[in-house]
Amino acid sequence: MGREHFLFWRLAYYLMDECGYRLMNVNEAQTGMWLENRKNKKATFVRMIRADLAWANPVIRDQENAAKQAEELRKQLLYRSLNVLNIYVTPNIPFDADHILSETGAGKTNVSTIILAEENYNTSIIKIGEALNTHIDFTVKEEYEDGEVFILRQGVLKKAAVINGEEERSLFEFTKPRFTYFFMVFQLLIFLIMEANGGTTNSETLIKYGAKFNPLILNGEWWRFITPIFIHIGVLHIAMNTLALYYLGTAVEKMFGHLRFIWIYLFSGFIGTVASFVFSPSISAGASGAIFGCFGALLYLGFAYPQVFFRTIGMNVIFVIIINLIFGFTISGIDNAGHIGGLIGGFMATGAVHFPKKRNKMTQALFLLAAIIIASGLLYYGFHNI
Repeated sequence: MGREHFLFWRLAYYLMDECGYRLMNVNEAQTGMWLENRKNKKATFVRMIRADLAWANPVIRDQENAAKQAEELRKQLLYRSLNVLNIYVTPNIPFDADHILSETGAGKTNVSTIILAEENYNTSIIKIGEALNTHIDFTVKEEYEDGEVFILRQGVLKKAAVINGEEERSLFEFTKPRFTYFFMVFQLLIFLIMEANGGTTNSETLIKYGAKFNPLILNGEWWRFITPIFIHIGVLHIAMNTLALYYLGTAVEKMFGHLRFIWIYLFSGFIGTVASFVFSPSISAGASGAIFGCFGALLYLGFAYPQVFFRTIGMNVIFVIIINLIFGFTISGIDNAGHIGGLIGGFMATGAVHFPKKRNKMTQALFLLAAIIIASGLLYYGFHNI
């Protein structure tokens, strides 16, 4: 087997082991792959193709397709601009290689192409190293046994599985939940107290214990933006919200840690109540806004780490959110304004604090500013137009 097969997998292993790249996907024939390293702005994505190239035309067509694919990827991942390194590993340089452009693009995506063959090995390896901000220093033999290539290929695929698993564990298992259980117990305790003192379906009792009641909020009882988070109306309401909090709250607290979870939960509940204050005149209460804020926190994972999001919980989260919103719009008595407000509040609150041990100051500042603007705008509108 030619050394280009070994070199293809050896370079992939080097990118993951030495340069911090993560294998995104490999085609079915295992002759092409995409790798990602968000920290490398010069080559955020590396596309590698193992092919026997004889003429330039197939390469030119493939370059155009690669640019289109990369531009779609940029849009999906919300990059302002994107640089892609496109590497062809081939036994020989095409006869008319001078027709192949070293750079192509589509939209805001730039694709730099390097052909790595036996006759230009040294110069191409240097160019690849420059694009990756590294010095590639490994040698290859003239020929390799099939077994050697197989072992290396398996090593790459195994390493990719380990890297992806470690990334998921670092995001989903940061800590053990504590305050989720506190909020569950606290809202159950409040429910029992209210049941013993007039009942949770009694309007007077609800108002007495802090439900959202617009006339009193307009009268200066601002704490009613917070207290409704812990008040529930009837057994079914408390049962459903406690169950939802158990599943969603524990997941979010595991991901973001205790203090971030408290901030996300309370801010989401606050924004949910404010949205209800603005768009609904009815008495309302419940942790639904805060729980939808947990959905917003999970959606932020999709914003920050879309690959992880969509290969793990993404479609399930989106489906459940859509179903809940549909129910909210079609069934009377559900405060959908509070749900949507909580969802947006949770997304903004999460963006303001980001993930533990991972900083993105500019993005966090923008999210915090957006959260303040949304909260201030809703409050101003509510107090001046109700």
